[in-house]
Amino acid sequence: MRNTLSLLSLLGLAVVFTGCAGSEEKMGRGLSNTFEIVRLADMRSTVEQEYVWNGPMAGATVGVVRGADRSIERTGLGVVEVITAPFPPYHPIFTKYIPAKPGYPDSFKPGLPDDPLFHTDIYTGFTGGGELNIVPGSTFDVFNH
Repeated sequence: MRNTLSLLSLLGLAVVFTGCAGSEEKMGRGLSNTFEIVRLADMRSTVEQEYVWNGPMAGATVGVVRGADRSIERTGLGVVEVITAPFPPYHPIFTKYIPAKPGYPDSFKPGLPDDPLFHTDIYTGFTGGGELNIVPGSTFDVFNH
C-alpha cells in the first residue's frame, strides 16, 4: 500500500511538472488573469469607455459596476486556469465572455516609463561621442578608430 501511494504521488508530480509549452502558456495566462484583482485593468478600461460613450455619470456608476464584475470574472478564470494548467485544453477558455488578454484603457499602454534610466544609450558611450569624456585629453572615440 505504501509503495502504491508513493508511486501514484510520483506519477502525479510527473504529470504536473512535465515541460509542455501549452501548459506553461496556460499557467502564465492564468497567473496574469489571477492578478487582475490587483491590476484592475478591466475596471479602468470599462470606466473609461462608459465615460467616453455614455457620459461622466455612467462612467461613475455603470462603469464601476461592470468593471468590478469583469475584474472578478477574470480573476476567477485565472484561478481556474492555474489549477487546470497541467491538463488540456491549453487554449484560452470562455473567450466568448472574457477576452483572452486583459484590456487596458485607451489612455494607457503597458511598457517601460519614459525615463533616462530605461533608455538604451544613456551614459554608455555608444552614441557616437567620446568614451572617456571626463578624462582631459582623452581622444578615444567609439566610431573613429
